[in-house]
Amino acid sequence: MTAVSRPASRETVALVLDGRTGLGADLLGGKAAGIERMLALGAPVPPAFVLTTEAGRRFRAASGRLAPALWARVPGLVRALERATGRTFGSGPDPLLVSVRSGAPQSMPGMMDTVLNIGLSPEAHRALAAGDPHLAADTRRRFAAQFTATVGVPPPDDPWRQLRLAVEAVFASWNSPRAVAYRAGRGLPSGTGTAVTVQAMVFGNRDASSGTGVLFSRDPLTGDTAPYGEWLPFGQGEDVVSGRTDARPLESLGDAMPRVRERLLDWARALERDARDVQDIEFTVESGTLWLLQTRAAKRSPRAAVRHAVALAEEGVISRREALTRVSPAQLDALLRPGIDPSAARAARILARGKAASPGIGTGVAVTVPDAVGEPDSGADGTVLARPTTDPDDVPAMSLARAVVTETGGSTSHAAVVCRELAVPCVVGCGTGTAAALRGRTVTVDGGTGLVYEGALPVRPPHADESSLAALAAWAADAPGLPVTAALSRWRDGHRPVH
Repeated sequence: MTAVSRPASRETVALVLDGRTGLGADLLGGKAAGIERMLALGAPVPPAFVLTTEAGRRFRAASGRLAPALWARVPGLVRALERATGRTFGSGPDPLLVSVRSGAPQSMPGMMDTVLNIGLSPEAHRALAAGDPHLAADTRRRFAAQFTATVGVPPPDDPWRQLRLAVEAVFASWNSPRAVAYRAGRGLPSGTGTAVTVQAMVFGNRDASSGTGVLFSRDPLTGDTAPYGEWLPFGQGEDVVSGRTDARPLESLGDAMPRVRERLLDWARALERDARDVQDIEFTVESGTLWLLQTRAAKRSPRAAVRHAVALAEEGVISRREALTRVSPAQLDALLRPGIDPSAARAARILARGKAASPGIGTGVAVTVPDAVGEPDSGADGTVLARPTTDPDDVPAMSLARAVVTETGGSTSHAAVVCRELAVPCVVGCGTGTAAALRGRTVTVDGGTGLVYEGALPVRPPHADESSLAALAAWAADAPGLPVTAALSRWRDGHRPVH
């Protein structure tokens, strides 16, 4: 059931997500479109509604204000979530809390705002505390910190005021400096705007059988066909992707809750099969129950892009011609970059070890302040950005850095995802104090091994003649005119650099 009084159309501004809207990401935004796809398959998804990109356009046209007619639709949408969950927004013995998330038609991971736990009024807090004081206290702490940081004011007691301020903040984040810089750097349109998805909260911080995580249906770093993921017990949705915590390998979920892990992997396969592409899935486990929050096409390293494209074609999921469209000339260029000379690596001093998050080699002077990252083509020595963790506001600096190193976070964090998209070498989770220890030193970062070396190490010619690249090059001969065809032909004929 939708919450609109007429058939959904380009003019639709708000509707409940039920798996039957027939609408795409251009109107629903990527996040809500992914929820629709999961619901259509019968996946376990918390109830949600969306304020569409058309609502976002009207918000921007009204100078950043929600029109009364639009806001008047929201209570009815919230009531639909109440009916679906059996809970009451902001009150009652079992209060309904919601998340408010952005969702642009094109994936912009971490560039816009999210606010969780909306609806945590004093009455709702007391109701939660009556059942679980730890859950209530932890949720209140998270809510107050995130709301204040995102909206710019402490959360009011009125849950409806909380919701309105959060929706306005998320719509406004479309034009935040980091989002504008991200779109400009990738040639994305600025006029589409974002949708806002409002979804019933499930609590990964509830008990010992709860947590949150991210799963890729295939490895986004190496290109292996095996799934890859990370899991954080006692966590909420943003804990893993923000990179501010050190998540555990997905295998630890299997050790604790093997049936949950198997069900998660089953859904990953189903979602990949439906999308015909590798999926990036955010999930929460609440008291042993699996919930899927988001699915989207996975950002991947250049090597993984080639290997995934070939594997999907050989499995009959996509055609060979479509496989060629899944790899860009820029990704080939990055794949064929030189690597560290092995003899030099053996003799070099290792300054830090972490998780390989984005492959490639980057050499430069380590800096800990984003503003200190210099232009890579300025003729001066490059710079390596070393941070305790990265923030979405750091993305412009990350795009200019020769490499990125963080003290915390995992391979599914926003830092890792963005660096893979930018083809910037990245090592994450190097441990507390790493940034300060590296500051001012010339280092070489190997994003494929997770090692940070002292000094500027020599490199060797690229070694990229693996079977997947050879297969793609052979297919290119039968597909003239595609952007990647000429580049692959040059590589096949003489292994010359691809530019």
